[in-house]
Amino acid sequence: MTQFKRGDFFTCDAPRPGRPKTVTTPEIINKIHELILKDSRISAKSIVEQLGISRERVWSIIHEDFNMRKLSAKWVPKCLNADQERQRCQSSEQLLEFFRRDPKDFLSRLVTMDETWLYHYDPEIKQQSMECQHSSLHRPKIFRAQKSAGKFLASIFLGSRRYFLH
Repeated sequence: MTQFKRGDFFTCDAPRPGRPKTVTTPEIINKIHELILKDSRISAKSIVEQLGISRERVWSIIHEDFNMRKLSAKWVPKCLNADQERQRCQSSEQLLEFFRRDPKDFLSRLVTMDETWLYHYDPEIKQQSMECQHSSLHRPKIFRAQKSAGKFLASIFLGSRRYFLH
């Protein structure tokens, strides 16, 4: 803040005194890369313990040298099989055909309904599913496999003028 008040608008870091980055050697970088290739879920703490370097150095190498980041898996409600995907496409095509026949009256006559079972469960924590991946890749997906004993059915009906929750 003081530098801006003095009129110094230079935003790049100036060289600073201090200890040089002696840990970032090609050998250390290769060892970290090998560890990540063996186990993409390896923690920074584990790498620190195995190589005896700082956590900041590990993250710097992972982010700057490998252009990688830790991503947790994306939760997806369920995996559809080919028949379920085909059935959803057919339903969508039928609705589109109804819309093309009478676009003005389509929405006023449409009532849709959805229902789902809501479960009580303890999901896997995000850190358990985190992996090192290149920044250009998409997040991995994880399908919910276990359900708990407690559950209830939630249904909702939607029309043009009102909705009902059951």
